Amino acid sequence: MSEARTDAGSLETASGHELERADATAAATPIDLDAFGVVAVLWNPAAEHLAHLERTRAVCRHMVAVDNSPQADAALHARLREADIEVVHNANRGGISGAYNRGAQVLFGRGCQVMFLLDQDSQLGADFFDGMMRACARTGGDAFIVGPKVFEANLGRYLPVFSPELRMPKPERIDERNEGLIPTLFVISSGSAVSAAAFRKLGEFREDYFIEYVDIEYGMRATREGVPVFVNAGVEIRQKVGEYVKRGIFSTSNHVAWRRYYASRNAVHALRSNASRWSIHWLIELLTLHQVACVLVCEQHKLRKVVAIAVGYFDGLFGKLGTFEQRHPKVAAFCRH
Repeated sequence: MSEARTDAGSLETASGHELERADATAAATPIDLDAFGVVAVLWNPAAEHLAHLERTRAVCRHMVAVDNSPQADAALHARLREADIEVVHNANRGGISGAYNRGAQVLFGRGCQVMFLLDQDSQLGADFFDGMMRACARTGGDAFIVGPKVFEANLGRYLPVFSPELRMPKPERIDERNEGLIPTLFVISSGSAVSAAAFRKLGEFREDYFIEYVDIEYGMRATREGVPVFVNAGVEIRQKVGEYVKRGIFSTSNHVAWRRYYASRNAVHALRSNASRWSIHWLIELLTLHQVACVLVCEQHKLRKVVAIAVGYFDGLFGKLGTFEQRHPKVAAFCRH
């Protein structure tokens, strides 16, 4: 996959001729299979999810499955090990963040220089790692985060990027871009590549966030600390988040109430924490009201979900993090579904 030209907004670290020579060299150089590995996060996986993992393992030498399912499944773990996939049973300790951190310990401990993060239902093209690793080589340094271009099947469109240079970042559509590295404020975690140098500089993913806004917070932290974040427009991945529901102008991923708590709380906390760098804290109330409107128009269990959003908003406002159950055991029990 050649990227011999630079489009507007692409990474500009060398002249056009230098980029052409670098890309020609990269295209002729085989990818080192020991240079990268995959962390796949599992949650009560189905047979199709295991098939995805096994196909990925066939083109990736280093792979660790972090099982966040509450109970260990001995048969499942045995099958994964037979496929030469290392298994860590994390039992949801620290949520998705904890799974990423456990996986990072394994892969970077093996000497991998790049860690790819995958959801259990991620489906990758045959040239995914080749295209992503070549993009990583073009970032201009050892510390970086690179994500693929993401097509959200529920929405029927590609996710936008947000310029990290603007005081008030705005979504930029990249539907027509099919090559180049595009600077962005953050990337979604699934399919993204985090270098060992970036992880050493930035530290672990925030386990007190547990699940929502984990990747957004990490991307914003990276940008603050001088670690560049890019979307690689030359590689695509498809994703579907939640059980999509659309009614009129409202659409929603239809997440359960307890996830609404984390989405509300972490959005408030992440945006307020970065208000001195980016003028995005004004979105907090808008995002909260949008969540409430979507629940009221599109979803079931309205009361428990609105309660979860409201409690999450105030916890985020006052910086009260950790798990929902630890912070509000009775409310969390009410909002379990």
